[in-house]
Amino acid sequence: MKREEAWFALGCFWNPELRFSQISGVVSTKVGYSGGVKKNPGYEEVCTGKTGHVETVKIIYDSTKITYDELLQVFWSSHDPTQINRQGHDIGSQYRSVIFYHSPEQKMKAEKSLKNEQKKISKKIVTEIVPATNFYEAEEYHQNYLKKKGVDSCSL
Repeated sequence: MKREEAWFALGCFWNPELRFSQISGVVSTKVGYSGGVKKNPGYEEVCTGKTGHVETVKIIYDSTKITYDELLQVFWSSHDPTQINRQGHDIGSQYRSVIFYHSPEQKMKAEKSLKNEQKKISKKIVTEIVPATNFYEAEEYHQNYLKKKGVDSCSL
C-alpha cells in the first residue's frame, strides 16, 4: 500500500466526504477547515467568513488502487466549479471550490484537469488551486455526518 493525501473543497463537506469514502482505494476521510489564517478555527467562526477557511475533505488513499487523476474526476463531477463562494443553497466563502495540492506533481495534474474541464463548459471555472498548508479537523459531530444520520445525501 502506498498512502497519499488529497484535499478538496467543494461546498458543504458532508456529501463529498460520503462520496469519497465509498471509493475503492480510499483508506480514510476527514472533514475540516483549510486555506485560512486563524489557527484551530471552529465551525461557527468559519461560518462568519472572517477566518478565510473553506470546508475541506482530507482523503487518504492507496495510490496503487486509485490515482490522483481519478480523484480529480470525482471532484469535478461532484459540484459546480463555476459558482463563486457557494454550492447550491450553501452561500459563503467557506463553500468555495478549491484543490489543495501537496506536491508539484499534484499541482500539475490539478492545473491540467482544470484546463480539460474548462474545455467542456462555457462558464468560467473559478476553482482555486493552492498549496496545502494547514488542515484543522472539524468537530466530531461533522465527521461521517451523513453515515451517522443513516442518509446518503443532505436534504435541502
